[in-house]
Amino acid sequence: MAVPKRRMSRSNTRHRRSAWKATAEQLVPVKVGDETYRVPRRLVRAVQRGYFDVSRLG
Repeated sequence: MAVPKRRMSRSNTRHRRSAWKATAEQLVPVKVGDETYRVPRRLVRAVQRGYFDVSRLG
């Protein structure tokens, strides 16, 4: 893990933290059997191959 060589000022720390923004996960429609589910893009292959049971999600 990277370790800073010097102490960062409180102002710089807070500015850096406030610049980070979370984004909503992109949902992709996937057809399983005769139903269509919306799942995150990173889980599409797992759902198609049957590794992930989408019917339990709700």
